[in-house]
Amino acid sequence: QVQLVESGGGLVQPGGSLRLSCAASGSIFRINAAGWYRQGPGKQRELVGVISSAGTTNYAEFAKGRFTISRDNAENKVWLQMNSLKPEDTAVYYCNALIRQVGEVRGFDYWGQGTQVTVSS
Repeated sequence: QVQLVESGGGLVQPGGSLRLSCAASGSIFRINAAGWYRQGPGKQRELVGVISSAGTTNYAEFAKGRFTISRDNAENKVWLQMNSLKPEDTAVYYCNALIRQVGEVRGFDYWGQGTQVTVSS
């Protein structure tokens, strides 16, 4: 059973920073692409950015220059560093990853439970 667990959310003032973590556990053979999504109040879930297994990243326009995704393949972890946060960044942030388990021939999509980020003074 694979699990993704996010942590690091909380309340931060505008202009502040937060670093979200996503830890994968279980019988993991390989984590392929991973990404972060968010869902603000009354909004649809949207992509924040993705990172390939080789470390190549792509970001949504709103995240470029402020957010950075990184990963550690040995530890099965992915991070989202968020700087210069704005009130409109308030949302539940979700980790997503395509994970191939030991003994399987293909990967499956997994989601974390989400972590709340609130940007307010």
